[in-house]
Amino acid sequence: QVQLVESGGGWVQAGGSLRLSCVASGIISSINGMGWCRQAPGKERELIALISLSGGSENYAGSVKGRFTISRDKAKNTLYLQMNNLKPEDTAVYYCYADKLGIGPDYWGQGIQVTVSS
Repeated sequence: QVQLVESGGGWVQAGGSLRLSCVASGIISSINGMGWCRQAPGKERELIALISLSGGSENYAGSVKGRFTISRDKAKNTLYLQMNNLKPEDTAVYYCYADKLGIGPDYWGQGIQVTVSS
């Protein structure tokens, strides 16, 4: 089992920045990749960024590419999402996830609210 705990959300004005953190615990060696999803009210959950823990390759959704950066600190078992130039449409609950086989999330964090005001 893997446990994921997010932190760093909150309220920010448009154009501002936030950094989300996700600390992983448990059987870390079972994790193949990690990433971030978000879900806005009335919308489906959206995958926005992911990173391979073996090769370090990153991928981003078009809606955040160039503004958000995913990274990890292996020593701290922590995943980050640096969010710059935030827009009101970035308002959502953000979820950290981990996968074992690279074919979809197996573990989820509890979610953290990010609110961007115009």
